[in-house]
Amino acid sequence: MKIIRQQKSSTFYLWYVVFIALEMTFSHSIIAQTSNKNNVGKGRATKPNIVIIMADDLDSKQLSCYGGVNMQTPHIDRLAKEGLKFNNLIASEAMCVPTRASLFTGLYPARHGAFQNHKPVYNDLKSVAHYLQALGYRVGLSGKDHVTKPAATFPFEIVPGFEKNCVATTDDYFLDSIAGFISQDREPYCLFVMSINPHAPWTVGDPDEFDPQKLVLPAHWVDTEITRKHFTKYLAEVRRLDNQVGDVLQLLESTGELDHTIVIFLGEQGAQFPGGKWNLYDNGQRSSMLIRWPKEIAKALETDAIVQYEDITPTLIALAGGSPIKTLDGKSFLPVIRNPAKSFRQYAFGIHNNRPEGPSYPIRSIRSDRYKLIWNLNADSNYYIKYMMNPNNTDLAYSSWLKKAETDDYAKFLTQRIAKRPTLEFYDLENDPYELKNLAEDTHYSKVIHGLRKELSAWMEEQGDLGVSMDVPLKKK
Repeated sequence: MKIIRQQKSSTFYLWYVVFIALEMTFSHSIIAQTSNKNNVGKGRATKPNIVIIMADDLDSKQLSCYGGVNMQTPHIDRLAKEGLKFNNLIASEAMCVPTRASLFTGLYPARHGAFQNHKPVYNDLKSVAHYLQALGYRVGLSGKDHVTKPAATFPFEIVPGFEKNCVATTDDYFLDSIAGFISQDREPYCLFVMSINPHAPWTVGDPDEFDPQKLVLPAHWVDTEITRKHFTKYLAEVRRLDNQVGDVLQLLESTGELDHTIVIFLGEQGAQFPGGKWNLYDNGQRSSMLIRWPKEIAKALETDAIVQYEDITPTLIALAGGSPIKTLDGKSFLPVIRNPAKSFRQYAFGIHNNRPEGPSYPIRSIRSDRYKLIWNLNADSNYYIKYMMNPNNTDLAYSSWLKKAETDDYAKFLTQRIAKRPTLEFYDLENDPYELKNLAEDTHYSKVIHGLRKELSAWMEEQGDLGVSMDVPLKKK
């Protein structure tokens, strides 16, 4: 039986959940009767189940639990209220394929090979699926599957249910396959539920929920009518994402799995608006992570520890009882989960290669808990992304920014900040979270800038990062 969860709420969905709950209760009863004889489920008694729900191009600042004021996101907020909120999860490359490859491999982009969007990883790698399977886990994935090839590198059990194509105009989904996956009482499981929301083209959800004139725009945006119109569509998909999280939590709860499962929510990278995705500004790199684990995490905790997506696979290995994989770039932040006051990374690093989304424009970054240094390796040319900045497309937000910049000096500053960049940018994130005041020429910070640039150069050398020569056209298959 397949129940489709369409864009509008289905009146029979709750009945479906009740049906699944009854079915699972019956199934678990049968298993319980036989487990004393054959030890079915013995592995699950000692290792936690894990469900990871990942967004697609989420501006995490729009979540109410992260201070968003344009909407309430009650289901995602529930994870924050009942678990641990990470304030400084940083994507090393703010685009979908590199971020997900880093999540799955525990390696930075220069080492896993997907250091350009749509570029595949190197074919001799292992991923989280290998590491957890070796520890007795079933590892499944439902939804967006950009980084699941080759299968030898990503041997996930593909679980039908969520939409795979991130640019689909609908995101209808069903949960019975997921219910079937989590009900198999043989081994512990790790399931990745990969939503396509709120990735463009922003065609699902109800934009009419939001009054464009009342929306609070990010401080680095130019305020135009088109920008506000697009923002309502974007927020409608954030609403859709929140409802999906609620449906998964409800399924886990109705089947008795929720309190026996570690639930992790991830925001991926920033939104497809200028200064977000495909950038190394915090609006592109800074993400969200919420972890609900009732047996280990008290309610409503948060941490300012700096972590990166590369650290998640090592942490999953630790949660599953495995030993550290020394060849990975990431490290387990399980100590932070157990003590949120602990620090973790001193620095988070960033890499951006612009091709194939635009002409060569490589960028590198390093941030501490307060400061961010951005190095534009090709600053003599203009930054340009074909999906966001085509001046011939008058329906793009950026095109409306350019028009307003003709007569508005502040709009001109905000617009040129995106397209025309100096070699070095340096920001005090504590006092300037939207990175609007470049302090690179301020001699007061010379020592800090020198130290960060030295650390960044050392990281690039360690990674085998060749800089400009990495940002070249993709080879045709």
